[in-house]
Amino acid sequence: MAVPRRTVLTAAALAPAATLLTDLTPAHAASPPGDVVGKISVGYQGWFSCPGDNAPIGGWWHWSRDRFQPPSPSNTTIVSWPDNRDYAHVYPTAYPNLGDGRPATLFSSYDQQTVDTHFRWMQTYGIDTAALQRFNPVGDEGPTRDAMTLKVRAAAEATGRKFYVMYDVTGWTNMQSELVNDWVTKMSAHASSPAYARQNGKPVVCVWGFGFNDDGRPFAPAACLDVINRLKAQGLYVIGGVPTYWREGRNDSRAGFLDVYHAFQMISPWMVGRTGDLDGLDWFYANVNTADQADCNARGIDYQPCVLPGDLSSGHRRHGDFYWRSIYNMVRLGAQGLYVSMFDEYNEGNQIAKTAETAASVPAGTGIRALDEDGTFCSADYYLRITTDGGRMLKGQIPLSPVRPTQPNNGTQPPPVLDLARGRATSASGHVQNYVAGNAVDGDGGSYLESVNNAFPQWIQVDLGTAATVGRLVLKLPPSWGARTQTLAITGSTNGTAFTTLSASTGRTFDPASGNTVTLTFTPAQTRFVRVSVTANTGWPAGQLSALEVYAA
Repeated sequence: MAVPRRTVLTAAALAPAATLLTDLTPAHAASPPGDVVGKISVGYQGWFSCPGDNAPIGGWWHWSRDRFQPPSPSNTTIVSWPDNRDYAHVYPTAYPNLGDGRPATLFSSYDQQTVDTHFRWMQTYGIDTAALQRFNPVGDEGPTRDAMTLKVRAAAEATGRKFYVMYDVTGWTNMQSELVNDWVTKMSAHASSPAYARQNGKPVVCVWGFGFNDDGRPFAPAACLDVINRLKAQGLYVIGGVPTYWREGRNDSRAGFLDVYHAFQMISPWMVGRTGDLDGLDWFYANVNTADQADCNARGIDYQPCVLPGDLSSGHRRHGDFYWRSIYNMVRLGAQGLYVSMFDEYNEGNQIAKTAETAASVPAGTGIRALDEDGTFCSADYYLRITTDGGRMLKGQIPLSPVRPTQPNNGTQPPPVLDLARGRATSASGHVQNYVAGNAVDGDGGSYLESVNNAFPQWIQVDLGTAATVGRLVLKLPPSWGARTQTLAITGSTNGTAFTTLSASTGRTFDPASGNTVTLTFTPAQTRFVRVSVTANTGWPAGQLSALEVYAA
């Protein structure tokens, strides 16, 4: 098993030397928004396995120290306990029962339902992109890692998320000769997926670990630069997962690697284990991150700092204060994107995926901390909720603020209400000029679909990417338009072929006094494809919509 990243020179990185601040140029994006620039990305391990899940690696992969024995307090690699209520398949362990008496069970990442669940969470909470971790694929993990890529691809395609391959070179002896070959012969095939992340028109790949000052990554600068250049020659946009002190070449970074780091198109410095309190985060903002951003600006490199919820097992989280300060500091810095470490890293306690809320939901007597460890209740999804707010702040959808918009005492409220149709694939019976179907799902109230004139009936359809229980639609026209009534019917389908009626055809009045908005509710139904059919319009001889919003029941 690979050496955990938290062990990499943590002590050295926690004892920072003073750094002189200089005049710095304002932050600016080297690249336009894409699938990593301007987006929330999360590290996705996908590395948990259980006997009986059919994973090639076998055993309790990453749950147990001895993976051929069931996880228990004396045979474990994890420090946090997942909330398992959303998983269809779980596996019994040798841990004591949970505090409320339920059996202590764990999930397998190898179950497609687990991956689907994780990516639905990403969809629900506004996470844009997942960086799929890929360790040495030539070793015994290879077949399982290959299979996980297929599972992640399927889940990303179904939920409208993006993903990219993140190579971790830890312990990969023949990395220089094998990494690029792995991309060319295996992973490049996934770049054809519409879910594969692209930046500046290029498929994204990350290499994590060059230049770290430890025995697990002994590669010389020339070997590292060779790999970066060969990946770029494949037409890739290459991100570097680099040491915290990459720019200075000290502490966790070897000296002599600056040319290697500057060869990356995006730099993402590691931060896990570097500090455990708010003062430490502020110190890094002032003395490390600000100069990092300026260095990247000066060289046309995108900057994607690491933000983290804090190690739950060490009491760093402060019911969300630590995570929000981490996000806030990097957004006010002007970072081009954020990399959340990590989505499912229960081994290091810095996961944002759903986690046990109270002692009733962790194995009794083990001392494993739940989310209420400091006395403040936080719902299992609370760190996903904070991620939603962080993404909105990054994208300018809410103001920059040092205060969390979502407080822990709101944690038992429903998940954020998200428009399932936003940015999804659309089709229509026809359109005129540039008034295309995609205008109805782009979030811009001024753009709109207009169907072919004088040719009723007409329709517009949105593909939600995966079936969801839908119960409400919101239809809009530009608010400045005059009133009109359109005769509309709403139908839905799980396969795009057989449609059933969700809301029968009737006249719907769009009135500027109410924002030219019509809300339709109906009996909840499992639906992937939602179609609006128009047979009449009192204001124009065509179907017109500036927004087609779809919401879960």
